[in-house]
Amino acid sequence: MSIQQKVAAFLGYYGFDAGGISVNGLIDSLLYDMEKGLSEDAPARRNSMSAALDMIPTWAAPPSSPPKNTSVIVIDAGGTNFRACLVSFDGEGRPEISALQKFPMPATDTELSRKDFFEAMAAKLSHVKNKSARIGFCFSYAMKITPDGDGEVTAFSKEIKAPEVIGARVGEGLAEALSAQGWKKPERIALLNDTAAALLAGAATASGGKSYDSFVGLILGTGLNSAYIESEPIPKIQGGAASGIPVNQIVVCESGKFDKLPRSFFDREVDKHTTAPGTYILEKMCSGGYIGRVATCALKRAATDGLFSEKTAASFTNAEITLKDMDQFLYFPKRTDTVLGKILANGTGEDAETVYTILDAFVDRAARLAAGLICAAVIKSGRGKNPASPVCVVCEGTTFEKTHNLKPRVLAYVNEALARERRVYCDIIGLENAITLGAAIAGATDL
Repeated sequence: MSIQQKVAAFLGYYGFDAGGISVNGLIDSLLYDMEKGLSEDAPARRNSMSAALDMIPTWAAPPSSPPKNTSVIVIDAGGTNFRACLVSFDGEGRPEISALQKFPMPATDTELSRKDFFEAMAAKLSHVKNKSARIGFCFSYAMKITPDGDGEVTAFSKEIKAPEVIGARVGEGLAEALSAQGWKKPERIALLNDTAAALLAGAATASGGKSYDSFVGLILGTGLNSAYIESEPIPKIQGGAASGIPVNQIVVCESGKFDKLPRSFFDREVDKHTTAPGTYILEKMCSGGYIGRVATCALKRAATDGLFSEKTAASFTNAEITLKDMDQFLYFPKRTDTVLGKILANGTGEDAETVYTILDAFVDRAARLAAGLICAAVIKSGRGKNPASPVCVVCEGTTFEKTHNLKPRVLAYVNEALARERRVYCDIIGLENAITLGAAIAGATDL
């Protein structure tokens, strides 16, 4: 029996399909959830067939042109880092980024109260104090966007520990903290998700003879999410507070919450030890914040089950493998100065091949999942039927860009499912400073 066959049998025994998740099956399930999520708010969900995706309306659509002759403070609260800078647009709408500083994201190591959470954020903004009356705030966690541009936190992912902040209005909480630290009252604090920011950046920078039919944003980094532009009425916001609803608006899917997927033993084991077990199922299966943990679980189980030589198996007992460790091995499997290289240094050639094959299966699964998200968002937009005017998909995140063989596989799976099978077309692109630019556009304009 070959190494590939042994690994396939091992993975299959623990409920991990070595042949790969069906991208088309995932697309169909996602589209079902997307439709349901546009019809019902989260509190209305009571059964397993209800939508896992929040499908959050943003009450905003991309502006027809970028801002001009203005400056805006930009905050980017991501899965690992908290960044703040000033973005200035000239008379042609060209942006310039200045005063950029980066800090650890609050509440990643220590649980914070609501007051302490916003005070910690405000304290990190002193270098841009009062440099603009407008703030674009990219808050990369689940929020319900309000018609006035604020955001109410509905859940935290990426192991953030601030339970009192759930239900709070982020812009309001930050404004209070800034005022307490001597700031002038901001004229506008516009909240948006990183996927919406990526989408806005794509819409604002389309030029050079390109024509795009619509825009999608995908984030695959520490966490996972997607956003697209919905062109049909959204049932759950019709009537009542629905006055002034834009005809087309950005919808943030909260894709990481998707849960209609078969999980392996490894996925379930890792999920038990996360901050919020049973939530963010898709995110925990493919994002940078979790993939290393799931792969570690698989390697330890493989060692227990006799897939490695005795020396190598013993070395995995206390090992904890991160995505960075995985990449170092997958890019350079013969190096002995990496975490996995040291473990395998005294092992056999079959040990190294087995580790490579197991890790590559997790990368391929992540690529299939990301491809399904992109395809579902493009299809749901209803655009991209003309190859000369495709949907622009802005993909951001270190996991997407740097993980070994992930990006080319995503491109291949998307091309097969959309262009070849459905005659729907998209361009997948990356933009420098996309999140910062998109947040600046949201803060500087009344979308």
